[in-house]
Amino acid sequence: MGVEGCTKCIKYILFFFNFIFWLAGGVILGVALWLRHENKISSLLELKVDGTQAPNTFYISVHILIAVGAVMMVVGFLGCYGAIQESQCLLGTFFACLVILFACEVAAGIWGYMHKDTVSKEMITFYDSVYDKAMTPTMKDQETKQAVAHVLKVFHETLNCCGKGLGTSILTQLTDKLGFSNVCPNQQFNTSCHSRIQELFSNKIYLIGIAALVVAVIMIFEMIFSMVLCCGIRNSPVY
Repeated sequence: MGVEGCTKCIKYILFFFNFIFWLAGGVILGVALWLRHENKISSLLELKVDGTQAPNTFYISVHILIAVGAVMMVVGFLGCYGAIQESQCLLGTFFACLVILFACEVAAGIWGYMHKDTVSKEMITFYDSVYDKAMTPTMKDQETKQAVAHVLKVFHETLNCCGKGLGTSILTQLTDKLGFSNVCPNQQFNTSCHSRIQELFSNKIYLIGIAALVVAVIMIFEMIFSMVLCCGIRNSPVY
């Protein structure tokens, strides 16, 4: 016994969309885990200077993304099973979960848009503080000076840049040649670290935004089809 006609067609369409939703959850989970362990990001966000940790706002967003991906996979499986079993209870639960997820995604999207430049600004501020400490000629604590210089060198080697801008880049490379510092890579880089930091994090946030938009569209279709199928099951004469 089961639904017939157009309702049966909707059943399989919903199953297909749920399967795509489940796959999307897996992709988001995979991308989030990749972002969490991406070499450039990890090497920068795990840095410490005088007990001050690099800003972790980006990691907070990534951890939320990991949770969303895992929940999407569970909800997607629930929707697939509910569609195949033609269960009004499962489909109702699935619809409720979708509404909650969609609301959370919209709220996260608004927050993300309002703070899209926060991560790069925090990292630039952190870099500037490290750079200023490393370039301070009056610093007498050699151990602290070496630790700060090491952190600055990690920035430069990871991002293939040197200095806050063209002027500081040339100045830093000059002090390296004169032996007063050793923080820039061996290659000659005139690229501002400010622009490199913005490129690194802006590209990752752009990738997250595209994934969220695709998932939102899928969720809208799933909510429509799940309600239509649920009503079709209720009104079907075979039940």
